[in-house]
Formats: sequence, C-alpha cells, structure tokens
Amino acid sequence: MLTVYDCIVSEHDLRLVALAALVCALASLTGINLLHHARRMKGSSQLAWLAIAAASTGFGIWATHFIAMLAFSPSLPTAYNVTLTIISLIAAVVLTGIGLGTALLPGLAFAPWIGGGAVGGGIAVMHYTGMAAFEVAGTITWDSALVAASILLGGLLGAMALATVLNRSSQGITFLGALLLTMAICSHHFTAMGAVSITPDPSIPLSPSSIHTDWLAGGVAFVNLSILLLAVVALSLDIRERRRASLEMQRMRDLTDAAVEGLVLCDGDAIVTVNQSFARLTGLTSEQIAGQSLAAWIPDSAKRSKLFGRPGHAVETDLRNGDGSLLPVEVIARQITYNGAAHTVVAFRDLRDRRDAEARIRYLAHHDPLTGLENRASFDHRLDREIRLHRRTKGQMALLCLDLDGFKDVNDLYGHATGDRVLQDIAKHLSSALVDGQMFARLGGDEFAIIVPHVNDPTQAGQLAETLLKGLKWEEEGVPVGLVSVSIGIALYPSDGKDRTELLSSADAALYRAKTEGKGTYRFFEASMGAQIRERRSIEHDLRGAIASNELSLAYQPQAQVDTGEVNGFEVLLRWSHPTRGNVSPAVFIPIAEESGLILKIGEWVMREACREAASWKRPLTVAVNVSALQLTSDGFVEFVQSTLEQTNLPAKRLEIEITETALIRDPNRALLSLQRLKEIGVNIAMDDFGTGYSSLSNLRAFPFDKIKIDRSFIQAVHANPQAAAIVRAVLGLGRGLGLLVIAEGVETSEELRFLGLEGCAEAQGYLFGRPAPIMEFMQVISDNIMVPPQPLMRSVGN
Repeated sequence: MLTVYDCIVSEHDLRLVALAALVCALASLTGINLLHHARRMKGSSQLAWLAIAAASTGFGIWATHFIAMLAFSPSLPTAYNVTLTIISLIAAVVLTGIGLGTALLPGLAFAPWIGGGAVGGGIAVMHYTGMAAFEVAGTITWDSALVAASILLGGLLGAMALATVLNRSSQGITFLGALLLTMAICSHHFTAMGAVSITPDPSIPLSPSSIHTDWLAGGVAFVNLSILLLAVVALSLDIRERRRASLEMQRMRDLTDAAVEGLVLCDGDAIVTVNQSFARLTGLTSEQIAGQSLAAWIPDSAKRSKLFGRPGHAVETDLRNGDGSLLPVEVIARQITYNGAAHTVVAFRDLRDRRDAEARIRYLAHHDPLTGLENRASFDHRLDREIRLHRRTKGQMALLCLDLDGFKDVNDLYGHATGDRVLQDIAKHLSSALVDGQMFARLGGDEFAIIVPHVNDPTQAGQLAETLLKGLKWEEEGVPVGLVSVSIGIALYPSDGKDRTELLSSADAALYRAKTEGKGTYRFFEASMGAQIRERRSIEHDLRGAIASNELSLAYQPQAQVDTGEVNGFEVLLRWSHPTRGNVSPAVFIPIAEESGLILKIGEWVMREACREAASWKRPLTVAVNVSALQLTSDGFVEFVQSTLEQTNLPAKRLEIEITETALIRDPNRALLSLQRLKEIGVNIAMDDFGTGYSSLSNLRAFPFDKIKIDRSFIQAVHANPQAAAIVRAVLGLGRGLGLLVIAEGVETSEELRFLGLEGCAEAQGYLFGRPAPIMEFMQVISDNIMVPPQPLMRSVGN
C-alpha cells in the first residue's frame, strides 16, 4: 500500500490525478444512470441503451487510465503504441457492455455480482492492454502481488457497485454505486501502477509509429468530451425519468387516494406508503403509518400468512385501529413493481357496512320490518319445532290467531301512515301482555298469531285472550279508541290439529266464528267450525271458475210506475247455478266474492252483459246494476263503465248504478270523485237500501244521487207498524224536497201499492210487478209499450 501511495505522490502530477478521478466519477455516475434507464427498457431498446451505457463507462475507464498515465512522470521519453491503445479502448467498452448486460439477466442467480465482476475484469484488461501500449526508454518489471491485488480490487468493487444499484433504487443508492465503481477503476489503476518498476535503458528506442504524449492528450480530450456529452444525455434522461416517475407517482397517489378501499404499499413486511382511505380507516395520518410493520395492523399471523401465501385471494380478518380497537376488513394482496423493485400492495375493504347489512338482512328474514315482531317464516319454523317437541313430550300447546276488526276503515279514513302507526302501537301493547317463551308474530296485513307452549288447561289460553282484549289500547291522535278491536281464534294441540296446517286451519276457523259473532271477542275451535270454513273455501274456489264455466246468469226485475203500472226499466240481479250445489243464493256467494276480491271480475262481467242486453231492447228502458264498494273505489272503474257503454252502444242515460251507503264510508273522497265522473258522462246514480246501515242525510247532500230506493223492510211493515209508515212518508217528503225520485222496493200487495200511491210515490219494484226472471220472459215488455197489470200477479202471489 505504501508503494502505491509513493507511486501516486512521487511519480504523478496530482492535478492530473484529480482530473482523472473527476472524469472517472463522472463516467461512473453517467454509466449507472444509463444502466437504470436501460433496465426499464425492453427488447432492442434495452440493447441500444446498454450499448450507450457500456460506451460511457468504457470511455470513462479508458480516459481515467490515460489521464493518470499523462500524470505519470518517469523522467524518461515515453510514447504509446497506436494499435494497442485502440484495442484497450475497444476492450474497455466491450467487456464493460458484457458485464452490464450480464447484470441485467433476469434468470441468472447473483447476476449483478457476476456482471459487476465482469466489469472489474474489463477494467483490468483495459489497464494492462494500455500498459502494454506504453513505450519508455527502459525496461518495465511487475510486482506480481500488487498486480493480483489490483485485479482483485477492481473485480470486487465492481461487483459491489452493480449489486448495490440493481438491488435497490434511490438517488442515494445511485451515488453510492457510482462511488464504488469509481473506487474500482481508480484503486485498480493506481494499485497496478504501484506494481510497475522502470529501469532506464537509453539503448531501447521508442517506436517511430507510436503516439507522442501530446497526441495522446488530444485523444484523451476527445474521449472526455464524449464522456461529457454522454453525461449530459444521461443527466437529461435522469431528469426526465425522475420527472416522469414523480408525475407517475403523483398520479398513482391521486388514484389510490380516490379509491374507496384502503391501499398499503409494502416492502416485505414494512409499510412504504398508504392512501388516504387507509389513513381514515385507522384514524392516523399517512406519515404516522409509513415505516411500521404490517403486523402492527393485522395482528392475526395466520391470516397474514394466508394473505401473502395466496396473492389475489380475499381474506377476511381484523384491522387494528389507531385507538387499538379491531375493525372487520377484507384484504387482498398483489405483487407489483415499484421503483424497479418487487413490492406488495394490500387492499383493505371496510366490512362494517356489509356486516351491518348482513345482520339487517338476517333480521328482516325473521322479523316484520314494521312492527319488529317475528314474521311468517320465523313463525312457521317455531310452530313446527314446538309441535315436534310436544309430540315427543305428549304435552299440550295453544295457538291464537288474531285479526283486527275495523282496521281497513282506519286505512280508508285516516290513511295508510296512520294505519301503520296503529299496527305498531297495537303490537307493542299486546306484546307487553306476553311472558317469556310465548311467541308473537305478524303473519301479514292485520293478521297476528301467538304460540303459547306448555298449556296445562285450555282456560290458560282463554285467560290470555281476555287479557289481550282488555289491554288493547293505543294513543293515535285523531283515531277513536273504539274504532279498532281484535277478534281471536284459539286452537289447541293435539286435539285441534296434528300439524301446522291443521292447527292453523282450526285457529282460523275459530277466528272466523269470533268475527261473525260480534267481533272484539275470542272463540275456541269446535269441530263444526272446520266444516263451515271448508264449505266457504270450497264456494270461493268454485266461484273463481264460475264465469268461464258459464254458471253465472242475470235475472231482471221490472221497475214500474205506481199509478199506471208502466215498466220504466229493470234491475239486474246475479244468479249462480252450480253443477252440483244447484242454485246458490246471492246472500251466500256475494259476501264471499267481496271478501276475496272476486267481485271485481264478476262485477265487470255483469256490467258488460247488462249493457249489451239493454242495448238490444227496442224500448229505451233503463237498466240498474248494483255496484259494490270495492268496485266503486277501484282504479279505472269509471273508464271501464265508459268503455263498456261505447262498446255496447248503450246511451249513458239508460244506465243506472245502485250503491249502498256502506260503500261510501270505505273511502268517501274516492267514492265522491267516481260518482261525479259517472254523472259527467250521463250515468244515473241511485242510493240502494235507504234507511238501513249507515244512513245519513248528509250523504244525500254531499253525493250526486238521482234516486232513493226505500228498503223493502219498511214497505212490508207500513200497515202493521206505524213507525215504518212514518219513515216511508218522511223519505217520500225528503225526496220531493230534494228533487230526488223515490222508488219503493219489495212491493208485494195491492194494499202496499195503494199506500204508496196515496203518499205520492212515483215508482215501485217487487213481486207485484214481476219476479226476477231471465229477460226472455219479458220480451213483450222490452219490444212493445206494454203495462204490467198488478192485480193478476197479486192474486197469483196470494195463491
């Protein structure tokens, strides 16, 4: 080492030594930057940039050597062999290129070390080829130990330089790699120069074709200029690449910050950076998180191993928040290249909303969203489970089916929002009467059910029903407390049913009995109830196909003038001839049709048939059609009537629609709108069964009626009951005062007809004028101006 030092200090121009070191450092830095740029390229572009990097580094090695040789002052004439000097330059470039290319090979183990060693070998070949080109008037001898040391230093430091810059990428690493490459070149050169000993010998001449030192200085200057140009190119590339990388980094940061998922970039287990979503998820800043271990945030080591062991597969785990709490997250890891090195990006998705949604879905799957009670699915499951349990234990249980009486009126009169609040209040009050183990469920609409397990005596179920009825109350503003009541049907297991279907059917039958016997009460199931319910359901089932099977027909009853007996029109009455039941009374099937909603379809059929038939009559008689409350308030009813009149060519003034006052209270506003629109198209409106039900004089003032029909119960009692006669007189006077036509129903005797004539009643209807019959029996009436004589008919009725 001392020999090398003496060589540098005593035999070299230190100014030129410093210049050689500067050129070497510049060339090394340029070569390292170009190598990084070549690494990012692919294919032929990478080869081109490798060639430029090899030229820059090779020229730097060559220039460093010959500048240092110019600084060498042996005090003897010196010169340089042209051929060997050129060969040394070529060797430096070629061998450096081989080393740099080897360092970038992807499939070669320890490629940067091998490539760096090859670059060190190129330094040695260039140096000793250059020394072979050195001519001096004397003999040169070598210290083999220092020669070996120079080759070893160059190879080792060269390998360290490339291994350093290619394993990691940063500005500091780039400078460190350039420093190591500079040390490899300089240490090799000056160690090798320290191995040289020159013995002067004037007899040894210099070759005439050799390059003089001054010429060599010019060549070196040219090479230095080339190095400077390449350095400028490398610097511009480096600046551009850093700007591109900075912009790319900023775009990536903006993109990751815009992501909903939290993103974490990891180098191994160390967190490099995180996006804003992850920072918000943890409650810390990005700067506080960067540099920490991923294990600090995912404490479950097994889940971390699964995460990194299966890239691209989602793993559910817990994330430790900044305050130490754990959050449910879904994580997924992927490998990426970041700054030229392999990194892992981990995406975190907050599962709290999803877990809450899943919990909500599970809740809704078993509960009614309005009242919070168990729903039908949960009820069925619990009832089946209780039946299996009681079947094994031979125990008894009770099932209570509840239905709200008058709840539809709440919806119609006060709106569905009020109805919902009433349901919630009722559910809350009834639930408070139950004890643990009993289940209260909402089956749908205003239907509820209660499962009472382990009943020792039926009276326990009865006592619970009484408690429920007494405790029924709510505080809904504007809704009368007595408007809604509860009917309860009770069935017992196993006496009233062996499975869920039978038990529910029995409880439903008992509920139906409770509703028909006054409502607001409870009834136990009795065997006879089942037959009644089955009969009702059978009728409903058969009624659904009655139209298609041509089982329905229309009967017509005349409406005539009281004084002359002239027929003014007919009322249409519906008849059902069942293939096995025979003629089914309208009093039986009409209520079932209204409760089941079949009245809408049946009513349309009646309207079309009645209008079609009336349009074929030669006399312009009126036809009266009864319309239910469900029809009157249904969507499109007025449009249906209008289209039916147009299709059948029946004038609107010949159609009369009869409605009861009960139909008006379901939805008064909607009923009024429908009646007004019917009046606009010319249809006549009659109030049927006046004097019964919800009769109110205000209805005559509020609704656009053309006619009042006095109920038959008053007509048949006019001679036996003075109060009935007074009511008929009052109604006739009311009609005259309001300008409304009054027609009496149920007239069967001449005495009744005479009373009506004396009191000024204009029209009448009843058996005295004709029983309901198919229209074919009234052919003479509808074709000619025929009056129906009341006396013969009256005598036939008496017989």
